Amino acid sequence: MAQQSGRIPFKRKGQRPDQFRPLRRQVKIPVWGDIGIRLGVAFALLGLVIMIHWLDRDGLVDNVDKHISFLDVVYFTMISITTTGFGDIAPVSDRARLIEAIIVTPVRIAVLFIFVGAAYDFVIKRSWEKWRMARIQEQLTDHVVVLGFGVSGSQSVGELIERGVDPRCIVVIDPSEDRLAEAEKLGVNVMAADATRDETLKSVRIDRAQSVLVSAGRDDTSILIVLTVRHLAPDVPISVVVRADDNETLARQAGANNVINPVRFTGLLLAGSVKGAHIADYLADLASVGGRVQLVEREVTAAECGKSITDLTSGGQGLRVYRNGRAIGFWEDECQKLQPGDVVVEIVPTAGSEAE
Repeated sequence: MAQQSGRIPFKRKGQRPDQFRPLRRQVKIPVWGDIGIRLGVAFALLGLVIMIHWLDRDGLVDNVDKHISFLDVVYFTMISITTTGFGDIAPVSDRARLIEAIIVTPVRIAVLFIFVGAAYDFVIKRSWEKWRMARIQEQLTDHVVVLGFGVSGSQSVGELIERGVDPRCIVVIDPSEDRLAEAEKLGVNVMAADATRDETLKSVRIDRAQSVLVSAGRDDTSILIVLTVRHLAPDVPISVVVRADDNETLARQAGANNVINPVRFTGLLLAGSVKGAHIADYLADLASVGGRVQLVEREVTAAECGKSITDLTSGGQGLRVYRNGRAIGFWEDECQKLQPGDVVVEIVPTAGSEAE
């Protein structure tokens, strides 16, 4: 899913800015067509060697009947190309041996690469990838699925890893191989596929996911993905990025639990900076694990039930309680007595700030 801004902000160690990247375009050839082309090239090379051997048949000797027929030439070519070499037919003249050295040997290597390459691409590689995918799928439970690895998606994956999430518990789906190559460097599971398709989401066990993050770069695509995810996983939390205000309601109606508008958030930061030079800085600090403080959402513990939101056992500063789907501010009377099942949002210091 291409992000509108286009560029991934991650810069990895060892990646030179002048690294060569070839211009390429996908070749849309079916599997049978690819196999046919490879076999055609191999047989063309065999035909060339047969023709050369036939024209130079006087340089060959048949140790059985001393006569070189066309069938003998075909036979000698095949055992020569396959490096079998029974010795019943052999090159004896200097020219024939030179031909074997400078023409037949390179052709032999080329044919070997064609057949080995075909076997690897269509048998070994696919079998190995299917086996690896099956092993990964068996372990996909309570994982995070990121649909789209553009600017927002890549930032979210990096932040998750910074927060301590195991990269092996993150699955990234994006149609761009270049973006997935960047994701693989982080150690996450990747798949080049269309996230709007049911079979794609089923293959990553979407119904067993802990949460789903959607950042397709286009609001219409993101909302379609949300609809597809909600159809397959009715209870999995979904967070989606949309950029148009009028699409926020549509995203929620599609089934998104959290709708994030980066344009609006940027506006909030700009407006906050008018009232104070440090407000925007503090909000950014809260949003990132790299700051001195961070926002945490969790369910209250048994020891906290009956206590006030100001007496949390974590030592954090309680801000809000969610009770039966209703948000309650820390200044309201209901927050003075926490109940089982309450979800509290608090500010806690990060490990780095505690070390300071």
